[in-house]
Amino acid sequence: MTNQQIAQAFSRHDFASTYPYLSDNIRWNLIGSQLLTGAQSIIAACEKSAAYLKRVTTTFEKFLVLSTENDIVIDSLSTYADGEHQPSKVASCDWYRFENGKLAEITSYTIEIKE
Repeated sequence: MTNQQIAQAFSRHDFASTYPYLSDNIRWNLIGSQLLTGAQSIIAACEKSAAYLKRVTTTFEKFLVLSTENDIVIDSLSTYADGEHQPSKVASCDWYRFENGKLAEITSYTIEIKE
């Protein structure tokens, strides 16, 4: 996979396909929430998120990708619906930094939009 494909897969919640490309020392800064360090910590968080995402339908209304050689930024707007509650709309911006062919750092800004 290319760096852009890895970033897009991660932002589209296809986490498992990205695991082979995670640096052992990767850092994921979820701004305003938590900082995760190490591949195993990130994989655990992704697996927890994936379990939730199996119960909802995700619709991406916007998925803008900006890239350089080692940095990919994805700006997205998505709706999550589970059939039981009102759908939630989430705006996200994820910045992926690659070093030596591996995903080394992710910075995520996520805001739930109240309508």
